[in-house]
Amino acid sequence: MSTPRLRVSVFDYEAGNLHSLVKSIETEFTTVRVERDPAAAVRDTDALILPGVGAFTPAAERLASGRDAMRDALLGGLPCLGICLGMQLLFDHSDEGPGQGLSVLTGRVTRLDAQRVPQIGWNTLEPTAPLDPLLVQSGLDTVYYANSFVCRPTGESGRHVIAYTTHEGDRFPAAVRVGNVVGAQFHPEKSSAPGVRFVRAFLREAVHIAAQRGTLGSSATEDVTP
Repeated sequence: MSTPRLRVSVFDYEAGNLHSLVKSIETEFTTVRVERDPAAAVRDTDALILPGVGAFTPAAERLASGRDAMRDALLGGLPCLGICLGMQLLFDHSDEGPGQGLSVLTGRVTRLDAQRVPQIGWNTLEPTAPLDPLLVQSGLDTVYYANSFVCRPTGESGRHVIAYTTHEGDRFPAAVRVGNVVGAQFHPEKSSAPGVRFVRAFLREAVHIAAQRGTLGSSATEDVTP
């Protein structure tokens, strides 16, 4: 009998090449599909990836037709990893342009308050306590950025920040987690081996969640090493 695989969908905003991201999530225990329909992206899947390529307004437009279905799935416990722009889409709105995000977290996306924008290159993480399991398992402490905008949580959403980064005095959320939804403002798939371990740790977590939900055979939890 074949080992059940984790079904991972990548929502495609049609904004750029997803090759490096898809490659980072293709493992011996995953089946990856790229999906342009936002509602279809959260059907018959065990995990959702929101990529980091593109701009807020076009991505929000692509999201609009299935926004409610995607938001309901995430609030219902579907594991999700939002990268860069994907993390920003977890919030309400963006100063980059009009459009409605998923509002999984409350807050707005604003431009970095710095002279050097965009921020391109490596920067350090400042984890919050308690340390998130994904950061523990990956050993990730230095990450790669390519961004001009960052998320500014409001109200209770501020307590969901699991790491910060500071760029020219502007301290912003580097990563957030609410339930099974994780956002990373940095690009883990470009953050060397620890970044790939971060992605694989998320996928392993999704395997166990799917097994508990009964959407994945329990044998898939036996060998999920990165």
